[in-house]
Amino acid sequence: MAARNGRTVRDLRRENRTAVLQRLYFDGPMSRFSLGPATGLSSGSVTNVVADLLADGLVEEAGSVNSDGGRPRTLLRVSPGSGHMIGVDVGETRVRVELFDLSLAELARTERPLVHRGDNAYDVEVIVGHILDGVTEVLRTAGRIPGELLGVGIGMPGIVEHSAEEGAVVHGQTIGWDAVPLERMLRDSGQLPPHVPYFIDNGAKTLGQAEMWFGAGRGARNAVVVLFGSGVGACVVTDEVEHGRAVEWGHLTVRVQGRRCRCGALGCLEAYAGAEALLERWQEAGGQPPHDTDEETALTAILAAAYPPDGGEPDPVAAAVLAETAEYLGAGLSDLINLFQPERILVGGWAGLQLGARFLETVRTYAHSYALTHPAGRVGIELGRLGPDAVTVGAAILPLADFFARGGRPPSAEVSQDEPPVWRTSLGGRLAQSPARRGPTRAGRTGTAP
Repeated sequence: MAARNGRTVRDLRRENRTAVLQRLYFDGPMSRFSLGPATGLSSGSVTNVVADLLADGLVEEAGSVNSDGGRPRTLLRVSPGSGHMIGVDVGETRVRVELFDLSLAELARTERPLVHRGDNAYDVEVIVGHILDGVTEVLRTAGRIPGELLGVGIGMPGIVEHSAEEGAVVHGQTIGWDAVPLERMLRDSGQLPPHVPYFIDNGAKTLGQAEMWFGAGRGARNAVVVLFGSGVGACVVTDEVEHGRAVEWGHLTVRVQGRRCRCGALGCLEAYAGAEALLERWQEAGGQPPHDTDEETALTAILAAAYPPDGGEPDPVAAAVLAETAEYLGAGLSDLINLFQPERILVGGWAGLQLGARFLETVRTYAHSYALTHPAGRVGIELGRLGPDAVTVGAAILPLADFFARGGRPPSAEVSQDEPPVWRTSLGGRLAQSPARRGPTRAGRTGTAP
């Protein structure tokens, strides 16, 4: 049965379940009495939806609270163990895979180090193998069954497009990927049941989603979340783009005929502010970064050289490179301020958090000096709050958001829009022999199925 606006009763039920689930998830525990005004649903609708969710095991009781002169009201919350998601961060130095319950508590994690080829390209087969092996390992560690997953979310560098034929396709110029059908390759492995979906998106966007839902962006209507690692990326969240839009901020030109970026162009912001380029500039200026180590360890070394923890003599070359990087980063943030005029800019990523702890105030100063006065005076520039692993949390949010949108129904419970109603299937044989199929009825009319 369809409502007047084209929505079916099934649509309305799903929307009501979504409203209650989301309110309990973000603001719970709550009573049935509080859920009414919080969701805009009638008390009868709340009662029916809660009963449905309790029966499905998605919601559980969480104590009680005294009411004004009446019986204590039972509090409800989303049951953490009623769903599980996997988040994957395909980063610059490793592939990190984490298994979460519905509350986003980490149940298992594994990491696979990445060894780049000489041109910094990622080997597609290696990445696919790391993701699949990581998924298998975290499920085995936590004792979970693949078919129970709500989905696998994956944060990738580069531009991610979606097509009906290939699913998610990754265009990653800096990692040597040209239209790689990553979703199809993962799906073709047959590791997960067909009903368990993959959600693949840009890593900066997954970071942005995590910070907006649970971190420093919570409560803001619009923000820009910056991912600062070996490279540089950003996610813009506005009223028009609620879940964020990844932008290739790291490839804005900040210096004409400047340094060669790993994307191949000259003068990109990433060629000056990315951790990989920062360490290269330190070495070119005469610095001595440690050999045979990862970028995170090398970045710690340049900070220690510029600001010796034992109070020794600072390395002026390291200090100068870091100061120049702070100015480039501030100038890059000013472009985001002028373009999008956000309420907040949040700096995340392993390099952003490591450098931001010391240079955030300097970066703020440069950002305000390069930006237009009015939007600069309204923006707050802060560090992200979810730590260097926030990309995996954001990736896990992708199947979680889909779960909410389906009213808490698992992927295996979805009914295809192409399937006929169950009554038509059950009564198919009888319908074939009914008078409607044979001709006029006794009343002289021809019956037709609705």
